[in-house]
Amino acid sequence: MWDPDYATYVFPALLKGLGVTVEVTLIGSAIALALGLIVAILRSLRIPGLSQLLWFYVEFIRGTPVLVQAYFAFFVLPKAGVQLDPLVTGIIVMGINYSAYMAEVYRAGIESVPVGQWEAVRALSLPTGRAWRRIIIPQAVRPMVPALGNYVIQMFKDSAILSAITVAELMSRALQAGSTYYRYTEPLTLAGILFLAVSYISSLGVQRLEKRLVINK
Repeated sequence: MWDPDYATYVFPALLKGLGVTVEVTLIGSAIALALGLIVAILRSLRIPGLSQLLWFYVEFIRGTPVLVQAYFAFFVLPKAGVQLDPLVTGIIVMGINYSAYMAEVYRAGIESVPVGQWEAVRALSLPTGRAWRRIIIPQAVRPMVPALGNYVIQMFKDSAILSAITVAELMSRALQAGSTYYRYTEPLTLAGILFLAVSYISSLGVQRLEKRLVINK
């Protein structure tokens, strides 16, 4: 049976957990977007040795579960002298994990830039940095927006995994409330509703941004 009084009682704690989840998502996404772009650009330069190393990085990160990566960072790295706060650890893990996926999105977007644009860059003898910033990346961004936006939303949902390393995010708060009062129905249901609501609103934002980019194309 649903207990509205109990649901009302645990809701503020869940909102605090939601705040942590949003923090993980925003900072983790910023790390993933920046690191993924760097990896994609460096791979596109096809520097011997470095290109293969970055290929291994992408495949290794994508080929191992994020939960295993979180456990490794939280339980193994401290034995090597790397001691971080659980929240910081979780943010870094999510950022690195999703950077590998976003790097592939960036790579596909970069490769979609018409050959003529690359030839124009070489013909104008533009500095490498300026060419990427002014010509290549702006043209590559539009087709990447839906995929990148979906990965940000996916990170928001996957952040529930961080409850396994004691990060006090939304799922962790729900489980804590359930184990404290031996009632899981209300906190887990409310957590699911909050995840769904934020994910849905975010997806609408991504769709609106995509349409705006198409109109301004």
